[in-house]
Amino acid sequence: MQNGQKIGLVMLTAIVFSSMVGAGIFSLPQNMAEVAGVNAILTAWVITGIGILFLAGCFLHLSRLKPELDGGIYTYARQGFGDLAGFFSAWGYWLCATIGVVGYLVVAFAALGSFVDTPNQVIFGEGNTVWAFIGESIILWSVHYLVLRGVKQAAFINLIATLAKSLPLLAFIVFAYYAFDLPTFNADRAGTTLATPFIEQVKGTMLITLWVFTGIEGAVVLSGRAKRRADIGRATYIGVICALVLYIAITLLSLGVMSRVDVAGLTNPSMAGLMAQMIGPVGKWVISLGLIVSVLASYLSWILYSAEVPYTAAQYHAFPRIFAKKNAQDTPYTSLILTSLTVQFCLLMILWTGKGYTTLVLISTSMILIPYFLVGAYLVKVAFREKTGWGIKAVGLGASVYGIWLIYAAGLDNLLLSLLLYIPGLAIYYYSRYQQRKLSATPV
Repeated sequence: MQNGQKIGLVMLTAIVFSSMVGAGIFSLPQNMAEVAGVNAILTAWVITGIGILFLAGCFLHLSRLKPELDGGIYTYARQGFGDLAGFFSAWGYWLCATIGVVGYLVVAFAALGSFVDTPNQVIFGEGNTVWAFIGESIILWSVHYLVLRGVKQAAFINLIATLAKSLPLLAFIVFAYYAFDLPTFNADRAGTTLATPFIEQVKGTMLITLWVFTGIEGAVVLSGRAKRRADIGRATYIGVICALVLYIAITLLSLGVMSRVDVAGLTNPSMAGLMAQMIGPVGKWVISLGLIVSVLASYLSWILYSAEVPYTAAQYHAFPRIFAKKNAQDTPYTSLILTSLTVQFCLLMILWTGKGYTTLVLISTSMILIPYFLVGAYLVKVAFREKTGWGIKAVGLGASVYGIWLIYAAGLDNLLLSLLLYIPGLAIYYYSRYQQRKLSATPV
C-alpha cells in the first residue's frame, strides 16, 4: 500500500468516534425514555459501559497479540473458529454496515423534511418519498466517487465533519446542565408508569445502546491502513470513552429537563424537541442541522468499513476473488461497487415499502450480535493458549459474557431475523470455496 494512503491516530480516532456518534445519539433520549425509567437506564449504562470497554479491550489486546491479522472482525473469527465462522462474521458485519448506511441516508432526509415539509405538501417525509430517494441516491454515488479517490482523503473529510458535528452536541449538554431540575429527574425513577418489570426495562435498552456503539471496531477494520499498529488500540479506546461520556450525559440530563413521559412522547430527533424547550425554535434548527452533518459524516465512515470487509474476506477466499481488486489509490473498488449497489437496492425497498429508520436500526443491530461475540471468544482462546496474564483473560471473558447477554436481551425474534439474513450468504461462501478449489486444481 502507498505510504501516502496510511492513516494516523487522529484520523483513526475520528473514524471510530464518527461511526459510533451518528444518527442514534439525536434520538437517544426518546428511545431510552420510551422503554425504561431512570433506575433502569442507569443500570443499562453501567452494563453497557463495562461491556463495551471489555469489547474495546479485545480489539486493543488482539491488535497487539496478533499484529499480523488485518481486518479485525473477519480475520479474528476465521483464525479462531474456522473459515465458515469467519465468513458468517464478515457477512453479518457487512450487512450491518451496509444497512446502517441506508439508515443514515434515510434519517438525514427525514431531518431535512422537518424543515421543508408542510401538512399540505410532504417532500421528504420520513426519508422514504420519491424526492428523498433521489436525494439519497445523489449522496450515495457522490460519496462512492469520493472514496474511489482514496481512503485517506475520505478519512480527512470525515475528521472535519466529526469536529463540526460535535459542536451542537456539546452545546446541548451545556444548556441541559443549566436547565437540569433534580425533582423532575427523581420523579418516577422506577418507571412505574411503564408497567414493565425492571429487568425487562433494562433488556429493552440493550439494542439501543448497542446500536449507538456499533463502529467501535473501526480502527481494527482499517488496521491495514494504520501508520502505526499501536494506534489501533489507542484510537478504539479514545473513541469509545468520548462516546460513552457523551451518551450518558445526554441521556441523563434530558430526564432532568423534561419528565420521562414527556421525553418518551417527543418525535425524533428528540434532542431537537428538548433543545427547543430550553432555548426556543432556534434550538430545533441547531440540532437538526447537527443531525444532518452527523449522519453524513457517519455515513462516510461506514462506507469505508463496508468496502473494506468484502475486500479482506476475498483475500482469504471467503468472498469471490473479484472483491480483492484495488485501484491506483488503494481503494477496493469492486467491493465498494457491491456496497453501493446494495445500498441503492435497499433505498428502493424503503421507497417501495415505506419503512423508516427504526426498522433499519433493528435489522442492522441484529446482524452485529454474533460478530461481536466471536471477537470476545477469540481473545479468550488466544489468551489461554498463549498463557497471558489474567487481566487479558478477564477482558475476553467479560466481552464474551456481554455478547451472550446481548443475544439474550435482543430476544428470539431478532435472533431469528439475523439467522434468516445469514442464509443467503451461504451461496456466496460456497461459490468462493469452489472458485478457490478450481484455481488450486489448475496446473501451473
